[in-house]
Amino acid sequence: MHAVADRDFIVEWLQWASLVMVHMSRLAEDLIVYSTAEFGFVTLSDAYSTGSSIMPQKKNPDSLELLRGKSGRVFGQMAGFMMTLKGVPSTYDKDLQEDKEPLFDCVDTISAALQIAEGVIGTLNIYPEKMLAACTMDMLATDIADYLVRKGVPFRETHHISGRAVALAETKKCQISDLSLSQWKDLSPHFTEDVKLVFDFENSVEKRNAIGGPARKMIQRQVDVARERIKGGD
Repeated sequence: MHAVADRDFIVEWLQWASLVMVHMSRLAEDLIVYSTAEFGFVTLSDAYSTGSSIMPQKKNPDSLELLRGKSGRVFGQMAGFMMTLKGVPSTYDKDLQEDKEPLFDCVDTISAALQIAEGVIGTLNIYPEKMLAACTMDMLATDIADYLVRKGVPFRETHHISGRAVALAETKKCQISDLSLSQWKDLSPHFTEDVKLVFDFENSVEKRNAIGGPARKMIQRQVDVARERIKGGD
């Protein structure tokens, strides 16, 4: 009775497919935002975008919008089949034939979506200089707190000191990197001349080298792990 009524394997596949599409949708949204004129961090290849019907200078991220939209389709198929399944009594009932359409549709949808996502990412142009230009020094406020921790100050205190530094810079209408050493010392006597070394975006990233961190070697580690899993079929 259990064997002929079981459709958990289909539900689980639909759930994982939905989760994959949710992540893909979020990636698509990021790239849509970053491709706007306001950001200009990336531009899509002509193969994965279209011109506007009324504004010839505009490049529409159609491929990304479709990926974002398809996530709702996959999730809807999963939710719909679970609603069918919830009221079915033990052993086989004809309701269970409703497993085929959502499963097959989601297999086709996610297969196409993954190919499109791969194509978009593989062909887009990235402008790191624009990304760097958009960075502001207050993004390194946590690094100020970490700096003080390395000087022996408890983080519960460094967090507030860093916040006061940001507030002071806002009052002075300058970047926190432009504060003078005397101003830093007014905030805490633990600040010394080497506080200026904190204001390096690349160094900030590379210091975060714990497992799962954004340092280059840790990103490469995760890429290697993923490739090994793909190669091994895990």
